[in-house]
Amino acid sequence: MERADAARNRARILEAAALLFAEKPPQEVTMEDIARKAGVGRGTLYRRYPDRASIAVALLDEHERALQERLIRGDPPLGPGAPPAERLAAFYAAMVRLLEDHSHLVLGTEVGRSRFETGAYGFWRAHVRALLVAAGTPHPDALVDVLLAPLAPEVYGFQRDTLGLTPEQITDALSTLTATLHPGRAAG
Repeated sequence: MERADAARNRARILEAAALLFAEKPPQEVTMEDIARKAGVGRGTLYRRYPDRASIAVALLDEHERALQERLIRGDPPLGPGAPPAERLAAFYAAMVRLLEDHSHLVLGTEVGRSRFETGAYGFWRAHVRALLVAAGTPHPDALVDVLLAPLAPEVYGFQRDTLGLTPEQITDALSTLTATLHPGRAAG
């Protein structure tokens, strides 16, 4: 069980980091900046979080857990009760919103090979794979990562920053991928 003072310090650190990360890119925020803004000593900060990336992971984890909860227990089409194609489209829309709102955190934590090692990616993968299986899609293991690839933070950043696409355009394009979940359209 976390001590009350430790819980207060954790909350202050995360709140301070969230404010600082919203002001400028996380890589420009120093651990000293975070400790000062949180009103804690550097030792307190480093005992809990060894670097900025671990703080970004903790902040992102809260947002990802909220989305996971909506996938498990939320209303359709994001939650249970809708056909797999509709659920996948709703998942894409929710992920685009997550990326849009928190790309500064995602880019610091889920890029390259490390993306596959996060617990969140494992959850997203299990969710999309379950939708593929429910739709009777052949070879779900071969398709699941392909369907998740467009949600890689660096892909999203390229589409937004370099190509100038809006979140709505990206969501609409991703929704076209849901055709893979219509039995009869998937290749065998």
